[in-house]
Amino acid sequence: MKNWKVNSWRKYPVKHVPSYESEKELNQVLSKIKSFPPLVFAGETRHLKDQLSQVVDGKAFLLQGGDCAESFAEFNPDNIRDTFKVILQMSLVLTYSASLPIIKLGRIAGQFQNLEVHQLKNKVIKNYQVT
Repeated sequence: MKNWKVNSWRKYPVKHVPSYESEKELNQVLSKIKSFPPLVFAGETRHLKDQLSQVVDGKAFLLQGGDCAESFAEFNPDNIRDTFKVILQMSLVLTYSASLPIIKLGRIAGQFQNLEVHQLKNKVIKNYQVT
């Protein structure tokens, strides 16, 4: 990842990618996204990598949870809070039972990940598909 660039994602194979009708509009959106702060900071990623190595070595337990296939209607702050609450409650039980550190990993908003584009009778239909 030392050679990361804002458009480096384009060199990787993808399975679900829409065809962009306007390269100009795509570049405008990419420019806007470029101005946003990162969703995950580099230090957090390095820390997770260290924690996952503990899991591999049997020195910690990985608890991965979340509703990665919730509907768009269910995507709201209360549901996100409740999901994290359940993961934290589960980790407390596991900490007591396993006598190991619990590495908590949540996955939410999976419905936003895969856009499928279908051409049907001269009409483009776009929908998100969970894999």
